[in-house]
Amino acid sequence: MTYRELIVELDRAQAEAFSDALLALGALSVSVEDADADTPDEQPLFGEPGLTPKRTAWQRSRVIALLAPEHDPGVVAAAAGNALGLAAVPPFETRDVADQDWVRLTQSQFEPIAIGKRIWVVPSWHAAPDPDALVLELDPGLAFGTGSHPTTRLCMEWLEESVEQGRSVLDYGCGSGILAILAKKCGAEPVFGIDIDPQAVESARKNSARNGVELTYGLPDACPPIEFDIVVANILSNPLKLMASMLSSQVKPGGRLALSGVLARQADEVAAAYAPWIALRVWRELDGWVCLTGTKPA
Repeated sequence: MTYRELIVELDRAQAEAFSDALLALGALSVSVEDADADTPDEQPLFGEPGLTPKRTAWQRSRVIALLAPEHDPGVVAAAAGNALGLAAVPPFETRDVADQDWVRLTQSQFEPIAIGKRIWVVPSWHAAPDPDALVLELDPGLAFGTGSHPTTRLCMEWLEESVEQGRSVLDYGCGSGILAILAKKCGAEPVFGIDIDPQAVESARKNSARNGVELTYGLPDACPPIEFDIVVANILSNPLKLMASMLSSQVKPGGRLALSGVLARQADEVAAAYAPWIALRVWRELDGWVCLTGTKPA
């Protein structure tokens, strides 16, 4: 079975509405990308949690719709144009997409990842390259965190070097649970993982069970009113700044705080937000991201 992709280039004002029209007409999926990608005119377009990007589409957007074999791309393009009140059918291209074993194709893109001195993050469909290493079995999913992003790697390397047997750890913004699971496997006790997303909490619980470790996860209201030897938060700079007082209060006197999800150019402003409680410094930088760490005065 061969599927078809309909590819249309539109301006910023039309891209979102045209995408919605394609979905309403039965498109199996629709994606929008920068038509100027990989050229000098490419435009970054992103935001942080709680903030709306200044732009929600690119100046020249490429809309790509996956159509079932029975759908005529020309008819679909015309119908979507009519839905928007366009005077003419926008120029479009098509390309064939052969049916594949999409599960196997997706799995082939995720190989075991080596991190730090002895950590391996291994998808369930692979064997651990070194079974004697510190192995975390983790599949890509809805919750953020498989070890492939520099911010996650930085936190994992920091935990590998910093966690001591019997130390308590709080992972705030736990996502998939990867940092909390690693802390537990490094000997931390107790370990708590907190996230604002119930789906992430459920995912983290399942990942912990898969890895044979017992720890506690919950939403922010479930965060225990205690201080921890180590608090780690891999989020983004703006929420980290907003949570400076709260996260600092979770660290014991003499305890340590590690923050990531911070671009190198944002390090000073994040450190300034925490300065009243903990002096932070850049522990390590990777691909333009940094991990900040500091010790709370005793």
